Amino acid sequence: MPPRRAAISALLVLAAMLASCAVVPQDGDAAFGKTYVNPVLDRDFPDPAVLRAPDGWFYAYATQGTTGGRFLNIQVARSRDLVQWEHLGDALPAKPRWAPSKQKFWAPHVIRDPESGRYFMYYSTEPDDSTGKCLAVATANAPAGPFVDSGEPLHCGKGIEEIDPMAFDDPRTGKRLLYWGSGWKPIKVQELAPDRLRFAPGSTPRDLLAPDSMREYNSLIEGAWAVYRDGTYFLFYSGDKCCGEEPKYAVMVARASDAFGPFEAYPRPILARNSQWQAPGHNSVVTDEAGTDWIVYHAVRAGQKRVMLLDRIEYRDGWPRIAGDQPSTEAQRAPAAAR
Repeated sequence: MPPRRAAISALLVLAAMLASCAVVPQDGDAAFGKTYVNPVLDRDFPDPAVLRAPDGWFYAYATQGTTGGRFLNIQVARSRDLVQWEHLGDALPAKPRWAPSKQKFWAPHVIRDPESGRYFMYYSTEPDDSTGKCLAVATANAPAGPFVDSGEPLHCGKGIEEIDPMAFDDPRTGKRLLYWGSGWKPIKVQELAPDRLRFAPGSTPRDLLAPDSMREYNSLIEGAWAVYRDGTYFLFYSGDKCCGEEPKYAVMVARASDAFGPFEAYPRPILARNSQWQAPGHNSVVTDEAGTDWIVYHAVRAGQKRVMLLDRIEYRDGWPRIAGDQPSTEAQRAPAAAR
């Protein structure tokens, strides 16, 4: 065979071999255009808070639920890609000793301590000797638990104002903070002690955002979630009727140059109802492999359970926004997942 024809033949063979070894797009691979349609977890999973753990999994924690006829105090699920979720059961299988007879375990948030590697769950419940709610903290050695309560409440109130805790490590100052609030009272923040099990000695709660009956969705505000991005603190929150008949709920956001405020509120909701999804809210924010932020939240369809939804966040004109200011109802490009 002449040298020129031999070289061409070799190139054709090599091309065929490379084609046979080419990566075939898989349904679970966002890099090849994977899409999803809401909901991403079609079961009762209220107040979802997502954590990305060092083991490569995303973990979502939610308010109490039921399975097989039994209560789960704190629900937990996990996912590799934020789209396909596996429900793992109860992250807090044993009730705290100060609330053994109650079944009101709400709105957990889990943070990993980078120094010890332990996981701290902040949640709210009702003690046996009161009808007021308390903030509580439990710990575990693994993100799925089992979490064990610290043995006493972190802070208690007379009504439902002491709920919806969100722990936040301020990347600018290194302070460990806790945001919380509801019950027609302001959303607050207070510094945590280094052990994360109590508030820092000498610290006091600071009011950040107050309810405002003159603004739609703001007569009761709750579900705080803090994000630090490009030098700005964004505080997501929800209001004002999450549940029951005719729920009316939406996500708002405020921003500040400091974790303690003062916060400037965006003038309208960034996520509100549409014809398919009612009462979207109580969100968390998580970042995918490509550095894109996603909002994870619950919503109600046709008056049924609060299921978990997912939508992309875009930052425009200094504010986080969701396309159309409403839950997506058609196929969306999925988050970038680790390969």
